[in-house]
Formats: sequence, structure tokens, C-alpha cells
Amino acid sequence: MDRSCHHCNEFSRASLLRRGAAEAGRGLPAIEPGMPLPAGTGLDRRSFVSGALGLALSVYGLGKLKLFEDGIAQAASGPSQPVLVSVFLPGGADSLSVLYPALDPGYRKLRPTLALAESAGPVFAEDTRLQWHPKLEPLATLHGEGKVSVMPAIGYTHPDQSHFTSRHFWEVGATDARLTSGWMGRYLDRHGTRDNPLQGLSLDYQLQPALASLKVPVASLAAPDEYTFGAPGVWGEVENRMLEALGPLGAHRSDPFLDQAAKATAQSDRLRRQLAPFAKNSDNGFGSPVPYPADDSGFPRQLAGLAAMLAANLPLRCVALTAPGEYDTHADQPQALADGLDLTARTLLSFQRDLEARGLADRVLTLVWSEFGRRGEENGSDGTDHGAAGAAFLIGSRARGQMVGEFPGLTNGLDDDGNLRPTSDFRGVYCSLLEQWLGGDASAVIPGAKSFSRPALVK
Repeated sequence: MDRSCHHCNEFSRASLLRRGAAEAGRGLPAIEPGMPLPAGTGLDRRSFVSGALGLALSVYGLGKLKLFEDGIAQAASGPSQPVLVSVFLPGGADSLSVLYPALDPGYRKLRPTLALAESAGPVFAEDTRLQWHPKLEPLATLHGEGKVSVMPAIGYTHPDQSHFTSRHFWEVGATDARLTSGWMGRYLDRHGTRDNPLQGLSLDYQLQPALASLKVPVASLAAPDEYTFGAPGVWGEVENRMLEALGPLGAHRSDPFLDQAAKATAQSDRLRRQLAPFAKNSDNGFGSPVPYPADDSGFPRQLAGLAAMLAANLPLRCVALTAPGEYDTHADQPQALADGLDLTARTLLSFQRDLEARGLADRVLTLVWSEFGRRGEENGSDGTDHGAAGAAFLIGSRARGQMVGEFPGLTNGLDDDGNLRPTSDFRGVYCSLLEQWLGGDASAVIPGAKSFSRPALVK
């Protein structure tokens, strides 16, 4: 049976709405009655377009299509700033398998079929009650090097087990369905510029809502080598000559609208030239000094391209993308979960090694998260249902490498619904990242920030 059919209807509906919210050329969707407004649907999208010539880069929040020559020019001389990468595991990854309590007597009672063997995965050094899922051995390796901070039971009070609502909360940085801007977008509104859409980059065909801003432009790009002009029936040398001819079209014109369009074309061509080397190097992994997993999901190529963009000193600050796999494992959980974790973990290890080899590791932290965990007790379909607290990871050479919160255990650590209780709050983690890593004021970004304790995340 196709595992892709094993997720719940709400997960499918939420995914479609999110895709429609910012997919290039499709406009913004109507929201189902009773559903909270997803972050980003209030944004105005501007794909740089001139006649039939389209670009794969979509820019959001430009208003009057403000140009960004100065922002791209920072690539040549701008300061090396810290970069935060957000990686989303869609569907609610099972924290009780990601870090499983092999020796807890309640574990096999709750999961007589799904329980992993004591010998299956490496022991988690900070809490020997737990063991890593065998497919997360790459993260266990990085954790052993002090480069992974683990949050074994992260969530929020009064958990909502809806995919749509819980993901929205994580994206906007508050348990407030009314917020329509992302938490990273609000940070950029205060600390970003109006001429650099690459400051908030969604490595996707659609905008990741955590980047939804209100004042400054952000962008979505499937991969660095996919930013290009395209014209039907034009390719090869003719296409090259056409692109070369488009560059000078930015000359001033007396008509302000033509002037704006001409300048947009010229500046888009400037960015095309800036990203051209990535297209030339895409077949060899963007010139990466380390190998990435061979897979057609796009995830390894996206992170390989991101490392190359950082090496080129493009002015990136916040980046968001989605990991491969679907973690809404109501059925056939063992294989579905293993497949997603395997490719994700191997790719994240390659990305970290790539950054290290390029001398960039001190500039980048990667947050891996999911909207919630799974129910403690397995269901009758070889899977688990929606839970509460999940697991998250902060990866990087500057990550403190110490556990945030604790594993509450299965005896007293489950709520009345049989879900794992959170011992750390995602909003406190955001506050720490904003203050300790990005140098921002958490109180200006996260509602009620003063009420959340800040774990030490950065060394």
C-alpha cells in the first residue's frame, strides 16, 4: 500500500492550503471556514516578470516593486552575518521513536509492535534512558562532537493537535491564530533592509510562512541554479544572446511605469549573473568539497546550493525549507519514518561538513522541528496518532550541544490524553535564537517574550 495515503485528511488539506498560499502564479487561496489564517497569505507577491519572460525567483512584500541592487551589491563587500536555517519535518514526527526510551517499562506496553529494539540505535549520551533512532546516527555523530543541542520534549501549553493550527503557532512564534506574519519575518522587519529580498530566503517554490514579513522583501527560490529567464522555444546560444541583450534595458525612461519595468528587468538580470555560477556547478554539487546523498527529492541539492550561496557571501540572514518525507505516520510508521529520517539526517551531516570545509561553520545554525509529536500508545494500523510534545534539534559548530529541557518519562510524563508533556517551550527557544544568535530583541518579535525562559543555545 502506498505510504503517502497513510496521513490524515487534515494533513492533506493543510498542505494544499500552504502550497497554494504562495505558489508562484497561483495567487492566494481562500481559507476554509474556521481555519486560522496561515502566515504569509496577506503578502503581496512580485515575481520579476517582463512580458513572456519569467524568473524562478519570487519576491514577496515589495509593494511598489522596490529594486534591490544595493542589497545584492552587499555580496561583494558586506559583513559576514550569522545565518539561521529552519528545516521543517512535515506531519508531526514521532519523538518517542526519534529518541526512544528503550529501557522504560512503559515503552513496550504502549508500543508492543512499534517499539524499537534496545540494540537498534546509539545511546543518547546526555540521558542514557534514551537512544537515537538508528537512522539518526549521523546526528548522533554530530552530537558526540558537541554540535547538536537536543530538545527531547518541546512544545507549548494547552497543545492543539491540529496540523494546521500547531504548525501555524510554530511559524508565527505564538499560540495566536490571528497573527499573519512569521517570526523570522518580523525579525527581518526590524533588522533587515528594503532592498535585499535574499535576507529571507525560502528554498522552495513557495514562501515558507515563518519568513512572512510586513515591511521588507523576502524571496522564494527552489534552488540556486533555478533562477533564470525563460522564453518558449529559445535555448542555447540564442538564449544566451537574448539574455545579454536584456541587461542594458534598464536605461531611464520618461514614463515612470516603463522606467520601473525596465529597471526591474535590469536588476533581475544582475541577480541572474550573480547566481549564474550556481547553474554551471549544479551538476557537480555546486562545487561542494564533500559528497551529498544521491536523491531526487531536491533536499540534498537545496542544502548543497545553500552552502555555495553562503560561500559566495550572498546577503542571507534567515533561510527556511522542508525536509523530505511525510511524518504524519498514522499507518506503516516504521518504514515511513525511517525513510524520511534517513535522507534528512545524512543530508544535514553533509551540510555541516560542507560548511566546515568551506570555513563557514561558525556562521550557521540549523533548527530542525516538527509541529508536534505522536501519541504514546500505538494505534491498530501499525502507526501512531497526533500527540503533543515533539523533538527538535539545533545543529552547528556554535550550538551549545547541551540538552534543552528533559525527557519526562512515560510513567508521569504523559498528559490525560496519553501524549508526552513538553518540558521546553518553542517560544523560549525562539527568544534565545533571536537574542543569542541573531542579535535581536525577542520582545519585539515574540508576543509575551518576557514570560519565557531562555535556554543557553549558543557558545
